[in-house]
Amino acid sequence: MSQSWDERFSQEAYLYGEKPNAFLEHRHTLIPIGGRVLVLGDGEGRNGVFLARRRMKVTSVDASAKGIEKAQALAKKYGAELTTVHGTLPDVEIEKGVWDAVVLIYLHLPEAERKAVHQLAVDALKPGGLLLLEAFTPDQLGNESGGPPTADRLYTADQLREDFKDLQIDGLVELETILDEGEGHRGKANVVRLIAAKDD
Repeated sequence: MSQSWDERFSQEAYLYGEKPNAFLEHRHTLIPIGGRVLVLGDGEGRNGVFLARRRMKVTSVDASAKGIEKAQALAKKYGAELTTVHGTLPDVEIEKGVWDAVVLIYLHLPEAERKAVHQLAVDALKPGGLLLLEAFTPDQLGNESGGPPTADRLYTADQLREDFKDLQIDGLVELETILDEGEGHRGKANVVRLIAAKDD
């Protein structure tokens, strides 16, 4: 998988653009300024750099070496301090109980890996920590705005409710939206959005 992402990220342009995901841009104010934020599956770094530019201490994790390289270049372009970790989830070693927020934007995995990574995210959060997630639902199949081509890597609200049952869910909704995120995500899309927090 990481090789194919290296190929996708090999072009000079950023596949999903340089701007953050709209849901994250709208909800990032829920994360405290100066907080430690873990961005899992951050690709070329657009979301991690966005948060780092807002005075958060961000670590971006991705399986693509090319994605990490472009994330570092993007951080330099915008004068942001971004820590990057190259590794395949859920095998990357992540500190537990110390993160103010964990962000997962379009990180699509098969069921076993999905559950393991989502548990990793829960374990990473400190008490009171926030989780923000956006992913495509099975209704995305047939749309031309991106996402996995098979339903087994697409998420439903019910799946996320079960995966994150140990968190306090503050918002969980499936909806149709319009994406404008580079060439990779553009057009009508069906997504699920989750806001959840770890009990103090």
